[in-house]
Amino acid sequence: MPRYVAFLRGVSPMNAKMPDLVRAFEAAGFTRVKTVISSGNVVFDHDGAPVDELEHRAEQAMTDTLGKSFGTTVRPVEHLVRVVDADVHAAFDPPAGAKRLITFLKRPHEGQVELPLRGNDAAILRLDGVEVFSHYLPNEQGPLFMTMLEKTFGKQITTRTVDTVRKCIKA
Repeated sequence: MPRYVAFLRGVSPMNAKMPDLVRAFEAAGFTRVKTVISSGNVVFDHDGAPVDELEHRAEQAMTDTLGKSFGTTVRPVEHLVRVVDADVHAAFDPPAGAKRLITFLKRPHEGQVELPLRGNDAAILRLDGVEVFSHYLPNEQGPLFMTMLEKTFGKQITTRTVDTVRKCIKA
């Protein structure tokens, strides 16, 4: 049975308890449901369906079970393995200490984007289908790179570090 990861936007321990998310995903008919770190990563099995259908089922189940929903982007684990193994970041030689990021788009980006874009100790490096690869250097100003990503690709995006994606793959 295929394994998937749902990346949820805007989840924190303050606005969603992980056991409640598990319960919601189980109510949607997903099996072997598990959360990975407490920032809205849910791993589950399903016998297969288009990702937009799985996203809709998850969002509806959260609404029905929790009384609220979080924007959901689903990727098959098989796909995530290929994305992480490709190590796109290496070709751009990120600075030492940089956090490597993957931003997940709901749909392919329409329009032209000239990459790389650089600023605020961050760089948007490459757009590949429905994933965007970037990096940033943590600093006291906070996640300014998110503004750059949202300005370029819109607010319906979900960003995770490569390390978090790896943890989701292994879950």
